[in-house]
Amino acid sequence: MIRRILKKITHPFLKYGTQKYFSKPRPYAYEGIEVSVMPNVFPPHYTLSTKILLDYIKQLDVKDKTFLELGCGSGIISLFAASKKAIVSASDINQTALSALKNAKIKNNLELEIINSNLFDTIQNQSFDFIIINPPYYPKAPKNIKEQAWFCGEHFEYFESLFRQLTLRQDKTVLMILSQDCDIDHIKAIASKNNLQLDIELERTNLAERNFIFRIDRN
Repeated sequence: MIRRILKKITHPFLKYGTQKYFSKPRPYAYEGIEVSVMPNVFPPHYTLSTKILLDYIKQLDVKDKTFLELGCGSGIISLFAASKKAIVSASDINQTALSALKNAKIKNNLELEIINSNLFDTIQNQSFDFIIINPPYYPKAPKNIKEQAWFCGEHFEYFESLFRQLTLRQDKTVLMILSQDCDIDHIKAIASKNNLQLDIELERTNLAERNFIFRIDRN
């Protein structure tokens, strides 16, 4: 309850401060890998989810494994996986993000495939060893490309499409991170409707916020 009250009080100030700070490219780094986060791209500085995923992937054996970051944003997760010798594909619908990632892979001297795709629409591989998803989950219709990184549609259309497409695929390990701030039960219900289930792989609490990495499996 206290956390919710504090968020309501500080939200206008955080929104203004964030917009001002990210009105120009900002660096973000992990384990010696650095990206430049462009103004219209999801900023990993602002949430805990990216760091939690990076720390989790750090422990995985991804060498020579096919690895897809679906909705890569800044691409820091894809670049880190590439540094661990994974065979990486990074996809996003935001062309600004993908252009910046092309520069970042050269700067970091890493190899990966960069794909402009809305979910799996233009992804040719029918199977990956690992898929990592840091999804938009606030139920609101996005007004522009930047908001598509935050809002999943008024009726959770993002998850309706994601889970429907996943049922047609044969991927080995699909991992998705969600915060306690989103409607996890509703998202689980959409998964169940598509004969999928979300099983907790990792739970992490930072700054009084709980985040969960879920493994998406078939029922």
